[in-house]
Amino acid sequence: MDDRDLKAVLEGLLFVAGDEGLTAKQIANVLKLDQEVVRDMVDDLAADFNREKRGLQIVELAGAYQMTTRPEHAPYYAALAESPSSSSLSQAAMETLAIVAYKQPITRGEIEDIRGVKSERALQTLSAKRLIKEVGRAEGVGRPILYGTTEDFLQHFGLRDLKDLPPADQLVDLKDVEEEHRDLFAKKINA
Repeated sequence: MDDRDLKAVLEGLLFVAGDEGLTAKQIANVLKLDQEVVRDMVDDLAADFNREKRGLQIVELAGAYQMTTRPEHAPYYAALAESPSSSSLSQAAMETLAIVAYKQPITRGEIEDIRGVKSERALQTLSAKRLIKEVGRAEGVGRPILYGTTEDFLQHFGLRDLKDLPPADQLVDLKDVEEEHRDLFAKKINA
């Protein structure tokens, strides 16, 4: 594999790693390269991003390389987060939100046990939309974050309080929920 292909693979690895990032050692193990070669390759890729004035940058935080957005573009990301088109939630986010609503306070690990898949991205989305928030720390190893719903959650779904949630054992068709969600949001915009 030539240098261009290696840098493309590196870019993909950093993208897939997300917020956790990857250490030079982890990258070296995957690419079967020396760590010093990996560091040089990361530096070259970061320089490419800067030279091309790309929307992403590569930073090293706590010994791990991560792809991040550029701070100077933050106003645009904020505008997107506040725009009506960004109000729809993915199925993963809706599932995660339902679990938080019914089981709060709850840790990410408990949510993942229920869903059977990672939920970090869904939790980030829900936090960014201010539908959930950190409500404390659980006792035990690592003192994981406890999540709960917010007043914005109640307002968004037209609830006075959590007692207005339908019984958890009541079956709900996801298509009906999504349609109701769109209708509620449309009413909120037109109000």
